[in-house]
Amino acid sequence: MADSTHNIGGSHANPDHVPVATEAVEGRVFPPSAAFVAASAITDRSIYARATEDVEQYWADEASKLEWMTPWTDVLDQSRAPFYRWFVGGRLNISVNCLDRHLLERGDRVAYHWEGEPGETEAITYSDLHQRVCRMANALRSMGVTKGDTVAIYMGMVPELPVAMLACARIGAPHTIVFAGFSPTAIADRIQDLGCTTVITQDEAWRHGRTIELKAAVDEALVSCPSVVRTIVVKRTGNPVEWVEGRDHWYHDVVADQPSECTPEPMDSEDPLFVLYTSGTTGKPKGILHTTAGYLVGVSTTHRQVFDLHDDDVYWAAADIGWITGHSYIVYGPLANGVTSILYEGAPGTPAKDRIWDIVERYRVTILYMAPTAIQTFIKWGVEHLEGHDLSSLRLLGSVGEPIKPETWSWYHTHVGHGRCPIVDTWWQTETGMIAIAPLPGAIAAKAGSATLPMPGMRADIIDEQGVSLPANTPGLLVLDGAWPAMMRTLWGDDERYLKAYWSQYPGRYLVGDGALRDDDGYIWLLGRIDDVMNVSGHRLSTVEIEAALVNHPAVAEAAVVGREDPITGQAVVGFVTLKVGANGGDELVAELREHVATQIGRFARPASVMIIDELPKTGSGKVMRRLLRDISEGRALGDVTTLTNSSVCADIAAQSRQPTPMEDPLDGAFTWLARPTGPEEPTPGMCLICDHGADGSWTPTVQEVHRDGGNCPVCQMLRQKERAEAANIS
Repeated sequence: MADSTHNIGGSHANPDHVPVATEAVEGRVFPPSAAFVAASAITDRSIYARATEDVEQYWADEASKLEWMTPWTDVLDQSRAPFYRWFVGGRLNISVNCLDRHLLERGDRVAYHWEGEPGETEAITYSDLHQRVCRMANALRSMGVTKGDTVAIYMGMVPELPVAMLACARIGAPHTIVFAGFSPTAIADRIQDLGCTTVITQDEAWRHGRTIELKAAVDEALVSCPSVVRTIVVKRTGNPVEWVEGRDHWYHDVVADQPSECTPEPMDSEDPLFVLYTSGTTGKPKGILHTTAGYLVGVSTTHRQVFDLHDDDVYWAAADIGWITGHSYIVYGPLANGVTSILYEGAPGTPAKDRIWDIVERYRVTILYMAPTAIQTFIKWGVEHLEGHDLSSLRLLGSVGEPIKPETWSWYHTHVGHGRCPIVDTWWQTETGMIAIAPLPGAIAAKAGSATLPMPGMRADIIDEQGVSLPANTPGLLVLDGAWPAMMRTLWGDDERYLKAYWSQYPGRYLVGDGALRDDDGYIWLLGRIDDVMNVSGHRLSTVEIEAALVNHPAVAEAAVVGREDPITGQAVVGFVTLKVGANGGDELVAELREHVATQIGRFARPASVMIIDELPKTGSGKVMRRLLRDISEGRALGDVTTLTNSSVCADIAAQSRQPTPMEDPLDGAFTWLARPTGPEEPTPGMCLICDHGADGSWTPTVQEVHRDGGNCPVCQMLRQKERAEAANIS
C-alpha cells in the first residue's frame, strides 16, 4: 500500500515538504526493464481503456475464464445498491475452479511447497490436494455438516488449513478463520456471532521455536458456545490435549476411510463463501461477508495481472492465511490460477534471521509478496542476513498490508531485488476482497511510495468533504466508485452498520477511510487513515509525515504516531518507536528524536512524547493498530484486541506509558514551551515553537497563562492581527 509525506489540509500544511529520507527515491520513476516487459503478458495500457469502455463486459470476459455449472443471466444487478449482486443466476463451485479443472494438465504440478518451522518439508501436488479436500469434504458431510452450516477454523499455517477451507467451499459451508493466536474470548465471539456448529483446529502450532496450544484455547472458548456440536483436531505436535468424548474427533481418523472423490455443491454466485472479522473504529469487530463467484473472479484476475504470472513461477505471499491476504492471495487466487506457492508455518527469524532468504534460495522463489512491517524488521536485523543467499530467482516483488515508506521501498528494491525486480505496491482492504490499486508491472512504471493506478475495472477518485472531485496534487478523501466483483456484500447481521460506515456519506461511492492525492501522472498516493490526521494547535498534521520523519532517524526501525487529547493544544503528538539492532535507547535518544522531527518538519510537529518500545501492536496483515495506541496514550480501557498478532504487546506498552517519560515537559508541544516551570504563578522563561520568540530568555509567561491559552505568544498574536487586518483591507 502506498505512502506519502503530504498533509491533509490545514493552513500550515506544506504539500511540497518531503522528509530528507525520501528524497533519494520519492518522485523518481522506475520503469520495468526491457527484459521484464518482453516476457510480460500485459505491456501497455489498452486494458484500462477496454475496462473503462464497458466495465460489465470486461468483468464478464474475466469471469468466462472460470468453470461454471450454470451460466449467469446478468453480470451486475444494481437494483438494491449498495447491496450489489454479481453474475446473477450463475452457479459454480470454488473448489472445482481451484482444483478439479487443473487435474488433467496440471495434476502433477506442485500446488504448495509446505515447510514447517522445525524444518519438515512436503511437496503437495494439485492431485494430492484435490484428494485431501475431497476426503475432508466427505468427512464433514458424513458428520452432518450441510450447505449453509458455518464452520470456524482455528489453525496454524499447516496444509490442513487450505484443505479445510476448500472442503468447506466444496460442500457450501461458509467458514470463518480465526487467526491462530487469538484469545479464547475472540474465538467465542466469532463462533457465537456466526452460530458455528463445527470447529476445525489442531493440538498445537509452532511459532518462534516453541509450541502454542490451540485446542486448549478452543476448549476454553467452547464453554460459552452451545451451538458447536463437533470439533476436528489435527495432530501437529502430538503433545497431550484435553479430550471431550463425543465432541472431539482426530482429523486423521475422520478422513481415513473417506473416498478421494466428492461431488461438489453447486453454489449460487451470491452464496456466502466466508466471513472474516476485522477491527472496527468502535472496537467491535466487523464480520466482513464475501460471497462466491464475484470474489473468485476478482482475486483470480488481480492475482494473474498484478503478479504477471508465468507458467513456471514459484510464488510466495509471506503472510498468514488467517488474514485477507492469505484468503485471497495464498489460497483462492493462486489455486484458481494453478500456480505453485510456498506455504511456511513459522516465524521469519526462526531458527535464524535468514530463514526467509534461505527459503527463497532453496525453492527458487520468483515472486515475493510481503508486508512493509516485515521488510522493516529485516532492515532492523541488518543486510548481512541476506548476504550469502542466492536471490537471483526473484523477478518480481510485492508489498501489502500498509503504506510502504519510500526508504523501505528503496531497501527492498536494492537489497532484495538487486535493482532489477519491479515492485508492485498494492493497496486494498479486507472489505475490497481483492487488490484495488496497484501497477501492472509490465505496463506501468513504479514510483516509490505510490500505489500507482486503480486496477482495470476499478474506479477511484479523490474528493473533498463535500464530495467534489479534486484536481491533481490536492489532498482529499479516497473513494471507490460503484461496484467491483470481489467487494464485501455486507457486515454479517448488520446491514445498517454496513450502509452507515461505508456508503451513507457519499451515495454510490465507497468511502475507503484513507486520505490520498493524485499526482500529475494520475498516480495515487495514500496519506494515511482519515482518523490519523491530528489537529495540534490549529495545525492539521498527518501521522504519516511525522512517522516518516522518525523513521528517517538512523536509530529507528519503525514508528507509529497518534494524537492524544490535550487541554492546551487540542491534541498532542505522541510517538512510539522501535529501534534498530545496536541502537541505544534512553533519555538522550528520546530528546534527539523529538528535536529530529522538529528539524525535519517544523517545531509545531515536535512530539510531546516519544516512547521507545520493543514491538508495535499490529494485525496479522501488518496494520499498526493506532486506535489502541491512542487508547493507551489517553489512559482509556482498550477496545477489541483480538485481531492483533500479539495482544500482550498492548499491556506492555500501557504499563510503560504509566511511567513518567524521561525529560518530558508536560507543556512541551504546545505553541508555548516553558523551560522549567516551578509553580503555577511563577514567571518562567518560555519560547514560542512557531516564531522562536523568547529564545533569548526575555519572555516569561506563567504556567497558568500557558494552560489558559497555549497560543499566547505576543509576536504570533501581533502577526495574526496584522494578517486579519490586511485581509480586511484595513491598514
